[in-house]
Amino acid sequence: MKIGNIALNSIFILLLLYIFLVIFLFFYQRKLLYHPSENNYLDETSLNHKVEKVYIQSDNKLISWYFKKNPKFKTLLFFHGNAGRLDNRVYKLNELSKLDINYLIVAYRGFSGNHGNPTELGFYKDAEFAKTWLNNQGIKDTNIILYGESLGTAVAVDLAKKFEFSGIILESPFTSMENLAKKYYPIFPVKIILKDKYKTLDKIKKINVPILTMHGEEDTIVPFSMGVEIYESANNPKSKYFVKYDDHMMNFDQNLVNAIEKFIKNLK
Repeated sequence: MKIGNIALNSIFILLLLYIFLVIFLFFYQRKLLYHPSENNYLDETSLNHKVEKVYIQSDNKLISWYFKKNPKFKTLLFFHGNAGRLDNRVYKLNELSKLDINYLIVAYRGFSGNHGNPTELGFYKDAEFAKTWLNNQGIKDTNIILYGESLGTAVAVDLAKKFEFSGIILESPFTSMENLAKKYYPIFPVKIILKDKYKTLDKIKKINVPILTMHGEEDTIVPFSMGVEIYESANNPKSKYFVKYDDHMMNFDQNLVNAIEKFIKNLK
């Protein structure tokens, strides 16, 4: 009997612990998902080109960097991932600035010193206001190329299903946050408790503009198989840049830049 009671008590304690963890994940999941930098000072000194610091009005003002190289060029609208600041992407921006494009990189609500709290719907709203800001500069949607990095791929895809852009570039995309959450938290009912779902795979099938999918096979955060699934589910015209040894933040080397440049040059 004593052994039985000990077993029952152990099961009860484990059940209470499990319930506690489920409740914790429900209320603190956004703290686990979004990682704005505590240091919000933006360092522009490493840029090899001059950007204009602009503020885009969404629910809050969003600090952004605008690089206008030539009004005749298409404009890249860049959505970054779930962590860090604008200047954490300087190494990418320096390479992109060498191409025949302009760009606008936006910091979401709660990032790079912006007010507000990160949420899926909030990011989608920020993205649409960024597009509108470009429209107000005289740039049509058909002259905008969307660029999504990691979590930003979901933001770019959501925007692309609402409007017709010139093209879309996805770096290290994932199929959905639910699928990712199941990978990291397999014993929890993520489908029930997950607030921000980012259903990219469902939306990618509704996009009919050229898509470039880029992913590294050694990605330790988003399985490479998800990038493959996104590519295979996308409508034509589509192209891919898959690299054997790249991790989640891909090596922004000349081969990758050449793939981006080729994709841009083939756009109408």
